[in-house]
Formats: sequence, structure tokens, C-alpha cells
Amino acid sequence: MIPNGLTHEHAMHLQAAELERTIAMLRSLSEDEWSAQTDCPAWDVRRMYLHVLGACEAGASMRENVRQFVSARRLQRREGGPLEAALSAVQIRSRLDLTPAQIVSRLGSIAAPMVRARTKVPALARRAKIKVDGPVVERWTAGYLIDTIYLRDLWMHRVDACRATGQMISLSVDHDAVIVADVVNEWAHRHAQPCRLTLTGPAGGVFEFGSDPKSVATVPDLDFDAVDFCRTLSGRAAGSDLLATVVPF
Repeated sequence: MIPNGLTHEHAMHLQAAELERTIAMLRSLSEDEWSAQTDCPAWDVRRMYLHVLGACEAGASMRENVRQFVSARRLQRREGGPLEAALSAVQIRSRLDLTPAQIVSRLGSIAAPMVRARTKVPALARRAKIKVDGPVVERWTAGYLIDTIYLRDLWMHRVDACRATGQMISLSVDHDAVIVADVVNEWAHRHAQPCRLTLTGPAGGVFEFGSDPKSVATVPDLDFDAVDFCRTLSGRAAGSDLLATVVPF
């Protein structure tokens, strides 16, 4: 069972705040920066935020959510690959004519309705199980997808955009460090090995898992920048040993 360290209410507050930070960042981009290549090989900044916009519009509208899902299933049957990739492709292809200004405008308009719609998803529906086939093959609760994965996706894409454009990413203890700590706890659950982890920067913290003070066994001491740590777990940078453990974003 994947631990969900965020309550539904807290996750929704974080998603609303993350969207505010994302929109502020996007408004600051120059025309050239929208075409900067990101760490997602097929996406420049504009295509990446066509995907984000599509996900938010699906989150705000059950009709749009169903339309995207049905189209993604058809695309997956034709072209193969995981459903996640097909869904992203559908979101981008149906919005390719949007300019950067239109993306920002539509994202600003849909942010609050999307958060309200996700907030209202009842507990029974959030407990429903769904199959996923990438980046891991396992079963999730719908609540894990709604609360955790959608939040991480928004956050990591802001990291991607800032790296692509050379902007300094805005990080704080009350927001980013909470998201990172949730990633850390899931990572420790997935690898299930004792370790001590120090993450530096405003989103960082100090974590210890499974160590016995009476034991003489050596416990790995790991030290990383908090954002780089998350990029590695997401597959954006190479990781070895415990950092080869995949955590979905």
C-alpha cells in the first residue's frame, strides 16, 4: 500500500498554491523562453504547459476528463506505450493552436474551478482502485492520483520550466518542503532500507529511516539538494543504489 502522507484538504490547498506559483512564473517568461527545451525530451515549455492545461481542464470537468480518457485509450491502442503518455499526447494535440498568452489565460481561468472540483470528489470515490502502466506498473487509489500525483506533476513541471529558462525557482518551507517531504516518505517506503537523508535548500530537511541506535551496522548517509533529489527519483537524472528507486511524479 502506497502511503498518502497528505490529507485531501491539505493536498488541495497545496495544489491551489502551486498553480498560483506556476501562473506567476509563466507570466514572467519571454516569448523565446516558451520554446526552451525542457528535461522532458519531447516537450518545450509551451508543449509542457499544454499538457498541464489539459490536465487541469480535465480535473475541472467530468465531460472533458472522459473525452480525454477515451481519446487516450484509442491512441494507446494505435501507437502503444503507457496510458499516461497517450493521455499527455491527447492533451497537447488538441491544444496545439494556443499561444503562450492563451495558455496563461486559460490556466488562470481554470485553476480555481479545477481545485474546487477535485476538492469535492467524495471519499468513497477516492478509495477506488485504478491500474497504472507507467512510470510504474501497479494499482493506485484514485485519491493518490488526485491528491499526490497531480500535485507532484504540477510542482515538477515548474522545476522543469525554471531549469529550461534559467529562472531561479521560488521555494519555501511551508509549501515546497512539504511536497518534498511527502516524496521522501514514499521513497523510503518503496525501498524499505535504513538510511539517513539530508536534503539541502529551502525545500529540504533531515530524515532518518529504519536505523537502530543499538546496531553497529552502517547506515547510508545521503546528502543532496532537495530539488535534485526529486529530479533523480522522477527519472530526470541518473540515480544509483537507493536513488534508483522510482517515485512517480
